[in-house]
Amino acid sequence: MLEYILLGMLMEGTMSGYDLKKTIDSSVGIFYKASFGSLYPALKRLTDKGLISLTETDNSKNKKLYTLLPGGQEAFLTWLAGPSQGARNEQLIRIFFFDYLDEETRQRLLGEYLFKLEQELRTLEAVKSIVAGELAEIPNPEDYYYRVSVLTYGLNHFEMEKQWLKAIKERKNLNHE
Repeated sequence: MLEYILLGMLMEGTMSGYDLKKTIDSSVGIFYKASFGSLYPALKRLTDKGLISLTETDNSKNKKLYTLLPGGQEAFLTWLAGPSQGARNEQLIRIFFFDYLDEETRQRLLGEYLFKLEQELRTLEAVKSIVAGELAEIPNPEDYYYRVSVLTYGLNHFEMEKQWLKAIKERKNLNHE
């Protein structure tokens, strides 16, 4: 996924490896961590694939600058509009870059994310029902308080995510609600 993040960051313009790391850390770094040890090999792979170009400057810093090539832009946009592999941080990274997609594609993908999330919520609700039945049958249900609290966390988290997805799907201003 790091390669797609790098391609997405380079959609903004030419950057050095240091600038890319700084940009990742201050944006998608909330839910995706990239080290210099993973960043530079990924940049080399992208260069070798012909998706980005590398220019070495002649200044005192001897900086290497990376620029997105047309093939890299095409690969990025194809990934961005494609199906998610299911990992939550991948979904958040895709949404972070949704400004590069047309509205129809954004709406389709957000609808798919909502559908999957609602399925997960239904599954957790079924588990909650089963757990409640099992707890009613045992002598000390409070012994399982913390285990059950994680289920509650999952339900609350998915419900919050569902509301957030609905809000961005409807293009509501999230700062004023």
